[in-house]
Amino acid sequence: MRQVVERHLGKVVAGGSLAVAATALLLAVTLPNQPDAGAGSQPAGTASQDAVAPAGKVEAAPPEKEHGVGSDPLTDAETARAEKIALGGGMSAAARDVEGDRGPQRIATNLAEDPTGKGARRAEIIYYDYKANVTTTRTVDLGTGKVTATTTARHVQPPPSREELTEGARVLIADRLGKGLKQDYRKATGKDLTGPSELDLSGFVFRKETVKRLPAVLETCGEHRCLQVVAKVRNGPWIDTRAFVVDLSARSVGRLG
Repeated sequence: MRQVVERHLGKVVAGGSLAVAATALLLAVTLPNQPDAGAGSQPAGTASQDAVAPAGKVEAAPPEKEHGVGSDPLTDAETARAEKIALGGGMSAAARDVEGDRGPQRIATNLAEDPTGKGARRAEIIYYDYKANVTTTRTVDLGTGKVTATTTARHVQPPPSREELTEGARVLIADRLGKGLKQDYRKATGKDLTGPSELDLSGFVFRKETVKRLPAVLETCGEHRCLQVVAKVRNGPWIDTRAFVVDLSARSVGRLG
């Protein structure tokens, strides 16, 4: 498994080399809906932790409250309510998500700052409309149940959601440029790659200004939603797919270099 398959398309990388590279690329990227591993955690081995959860005993997680307080992370109930409110006003009628279905693609839902300083709970929901290629951010006051602010912008590309990474991998697998990815998956597993569910996925928005020689097929990136998908065989090696850029708006793939 530690043998490197030398090939210019989608080579399998065993060991830590690509993992380190991918980690370095992703250090500055926070994926939407990715919980903070440190939030609310307690240092291992503290006296209070040992008293509450002695070795060999598993304590059931306390039930989640319906409403948070202050700077508490949004609860599931608050998140669902905020997203329902944000989609009001006919926003979903004309927009399209990453799969082309009616309604905008939700990118992230986060706790927003309270400008009044009175402890009001606000949520910020970010959407991308694949029909108009615009990013819309709506702020919802969870106390009043009203949308307090809406901003819409072009050429604004927030980090991708898991749904977008999944669809990006699906487009790459189906494209002729995904041939190397499928070949290397088979070499690593002995099985055919049939879909994104067989891969661990991460990735980031492609910035065309970072590339000197840009393929013509990628010239609209920035206006279009373009991603680089980082793929890993589940419980297996990384597959180097960084040379490929998926234009989710056009559902096409370009190769760098």
